[in-house]
Amino acid sequence: MSPSILRCVAAASALAIAGFAQQVADPDFDAKVARPAYTKKHPKVLIDEAHNNFHTASGRYKPFASLIASDGYLVTPNKQKFSKGSLKGFDILVISNALGAPEMGSAEASNPAFTDDECNTVADWVRAGGSLLLIADHAPMGAANEKMGHRFGVDMSKGATGDPSNYDVESNNQGFIKYNRDNKLLVDCAITRGRDASENVSSIIAFTGQSLKGPEGCIVFMKLADTAIDIIPTGQGTNERKQVSAAGRAQGIAFKFGKGRVVVLGEAAMMSAQIVGPQKVKFGMNKPGIDNRQLALNIMHWLSGLLN
Repeated sequence: MSPSILRCVAAASALAIAGFAQQVADPDFDAKVARPAYTKKHPKVLIDEAHNNFHTASGRYKPFASLIASDGYLVTPNKQKFSKGSLKGFDILVISNALGAPEMGSAEASNPAFTDDECNTVADWVRAGGSLLLIADHAPMGAANEKMGHRFGVDMSKGATGDPSNYDVESNNQGFIKYNRDNKLLVDCAITRGRDASENVSSIIAFTGQSLKGPEGCIVFMKLADTAIDIIPTGQGTNERKQVSAAGRAQGIAFKFGKGRVVVLGEAAMMSAQIVGPQKVKFGMNKPGIDNRQLALNIMHWLSGLLN
């Protein structure tokens, strides 16, 4: 692999860590859903805010929270550690970029974000019929969420992923990976098809995340190309990295777990609508010309059982 690829992807993840304070929810994002999925029954969604989460319902994930609320879901922020009591009565749990410490740039941020008991509790809750959307992107998020992923048979690369052959050229960032029908990285399945033709997802972008490997038989709907690479930190608190092939891995997977359902994403901004920097660059669901907004709705529809 070219050293320039390593520099490009590593710089992208470093920039995200250094400039996180500049990332804010897009106040102009249109979250209105013209044809809400739920008008009578309203599934209850718990969005985690108790584990140093980089994305919260009132912060950078406000556009996502507003979007699914417009679709008929009842959204509640979670302020407690996971327990039977804190999960009781909810249908879907959303965890986005939990961290081991409040400061993403600190060495402690890659520590486990959840205790063993919390991981077991969430796994038992899903096994009994709950649905989980677990999102963890580039370092240090992969390491912080690794323990939770393992409870569901998911391996996280714990680095940052790029693809020199399938990226958004306009952004000049090889970590902004394009998934579409033409490059066959956006795989046809219930989540990408939606309920009808109007909900079909044709093209999306992931904005610098990590790679995943799901359990046997899982649905891979964001398949990484053989040209994709992972840039893996080799030491905590250092700038040393190695690059390995990400062939055979993914950034979006779905599977059933007992009576419940799980979707794991290796990138979080794709489900947000953010602006960054003085130029107010849009990235996430608000970027023109992509179907990330519809993908977010379709994922929730699959988790709530509207899609099979």
